[in-house]
Amino acid sequence: MIRVLGIVGSPRVGGNTEQLVAEALRVAAEEGAETELLRLADKEVKPCDACLSCRETGECHIEDDFRPIFEKMVEADGIILASPVYFGSATPQIMALIDRAGYVSGGRGRVFENKVGGALVVARRAGQNFTFAQLLFFFLQQGMIVPGSTYWNIAFGREKGEVTKDEEGMNTARNFAKKMVWLIRKLKTREEP
Repeated sequence: MIRVLGIVGSPRVGGNTEQLVAEALRVAAEEGAETELLRLADKEVKPCDACLSCRETGECHIEDDFRPIFEKMVEADGIILASPVYFGSATPQIMALIDRAGYVSGGRGRVFENKVGGALVVARRAGQNFTFAQLLFFFLQQGMIVPGSTYWNIAFGREKGEVTKDEEGMNTARNFAKKMVWLIRKLKTREEP
């Protein structure tokens, strides 16, 4: 079984970022993956306080919703991190998650190593490429494998639903999802005896 987790870093439920992730997960499911969409909008993930205790314990001491989200990330074969662009960069919600996930992963022996991951980004006009790079840095620093698509995984939209009118952006997300499942399947086949 292939598991793909899509994490929406938008504070808006049902917004453009969530719609783009939902479309990618729909395609991943068509390709045979078990999928889950997780919204940070209804979760509390506080920023990392850089205490570094997780390097010793493998756990984060901060009490909030981080731990169950992190465990879902560990269980997934593929992780999609998605963010809208509000002020030229990724949302504080998604950055808090990946800062802490990166540290805890290090404390547990790099648990994301060789998993497949990728980013999806939505903006009204600009900031997509910078935000896309911000999210990609997490995957690359964690030793994950990032599949490509037909363009950068970005789409345009401001008001709810506008992203669905960006056909190129939607197709890029669909192609990315297909490539993600294909790559996970190839990697799993290599692992089998």
